[in-house]
Amino acid sequence: MKKWILVCASLGILMSCQTQKKEGINIRVENISSNDFENVIINTSTGNVDFGKLKAGEKSDYKTFETAYSYAYAQVDVNGKTYTFQPMDYVGEEPLSNGSYTYQLDTHTSDQSESLVLTLVKD
Repeated sequence: MKKWILVCASLGILMSCQTQKKEGINIRVENISSNDFENVIINTSTGNVDFGKLKAGEKSDYKTFETAYSYAYAQVDVNGKTYTFQPMDYVGEEPLSNGSYTYQLDTHTSDQSESLVLTLVKD
């Protein structure tokens, strides 16, 4: 019986550690569009980070970044089409402070263009 309690307690501790956010800049991605996303890539200036697939309305897990800004390069695939949000640069921008943030992504399609919109939310 004691071994069973020890195993359950250990599993509980391990599971709680996995859901805790790390110290630093923690960012997740939320798909606020009506489309499912594939190949979600975010680059906050330190390299591409793969967030995988996100169904419409879904949020990813948090990932920790060394440096991030209120906007970032973002790319998603929707039904075989690639949508991109491309910052020009980060000149004059202040890096985000430690904390948790969500990059909300939405797609917009018009007769003339298809675009990806990124909005930062502080969690």
